[in-house]
Amino acid sequence: MPKMKTHSSAKKRFRVTGKGKIKRFQAYTSHMMRNKSKKAKLRLRDASLVSKADEKRVRALLCI
Repeated sequence: MPKMKTHSSAKKRFRVTGKGKIKRFQAYTSHMMRNKSKKAKLRLRDASLVSKADEKRVRALLCI
């Protein structure tokens, strides 16, 4: 059986942390930034973790 291929868009969007959790970047950062407050933009900079509900799906895309 051939090797499973990693989903190309997933490998660009997600990173695995040292403890095996999956890190992602926030949505709503690409356009209409002048309508958002400085505080909102500041919070969107930080990465966060993938939720437990989605983690299984993302792991399958990353072939982990």
